[in-house]
Amino acid sequence: MAATKISVSILSDSVGETALRLAQAALAQYPDVEPRIERFPFITKVEKIRPIVEQTKKHGGFIMHTFGTPGLADQTNQICTELGVDYFDLMTPIMNEVGHLANQKPSGEAGAIHHLNTKYFDRISAMEFAVMYDDGKDPKGFLEADIVLLGVSRTSKTPLSLFLANQNVKVANLPLVPQAHIPEEIFQIDPKKIVGLTNDPEILNNIRRERMIAYGLNPDTTYSDMDEINKELKYANDLYQKLGCMVINVANRSIEETATVILEKMGLDYYGTPKN
Repeated sequence: MAATKISVSILSDSVGETALRLAQAALAQYPDVEPRIERFPFITKVEKIRPIVEQTKKHGGFIMHTFGTPGLADQTNQICTELGVDYFDLMTPIMNEVGHLANQKPSGEAGAIHHLNTKYFDRISAMEFAVMYDDGKDPKGFLEADIVLLGVSRTSKTPLSLFLANQNVKVANLPLVPQAHIPEEIFQIDPKKIVGLTNDPEILNNIRRERMIAYGLNPDTTYSDMDEINKELKYANDLYQKLGCMVINVANRSIEETATVILEKMGLDYYGTPKN
């Protein structure tokens, strides 16, 4: 059976990331659907909208838009109604409700969420920190980090560090190898700041084999041997018990899911600040 094709056009006066993520999340619920997502960012003039809506109609798709600029959302809705194209105005209802409750008018600035404010520069600093202290490059980073990730190879330490850095959290990570030296700094940290990452042996075996194949190397090595993997995981879990830190199994979890679990358990919000 051929996959059903769905066309989605995303319009925004900024980058359109909000609508894109929402569209991807919704479409992911339909594995047999073949999505065709087109993003049209930085739209500031209504003249650009009609051709996009007309094109979307030809594909039998629908419109999603996130306009902050006054008038663009209403004009887009009007054009879609006129041409008989379904649309989702993602910003206006929420902005109207906030304005009603706050008794204020919106700024009407495109991409206000991306302003170069303090949080933006904190995020850049956190990302630089994650790169500087990736893979235990400098043990002093463990003492300066908001969160320290520990884990054997291929438990998503680096991508998770970068994702959390994007939430303004300073993260350092250390790969765990049996018989390898554990920096003294690890034992000087508050265990509440440490997260031990683990995985299911079978999944770890598959990930490591696929990685070796991707490098054009023999997948059947000590690196992917099940006995060695079990030894590594036991070594890691023994260390986690000794430290008394949080342990998270990343098997079948996305980076986003694991990061959310960490932030929630540590009482941090989306921006990495303590919840009241």
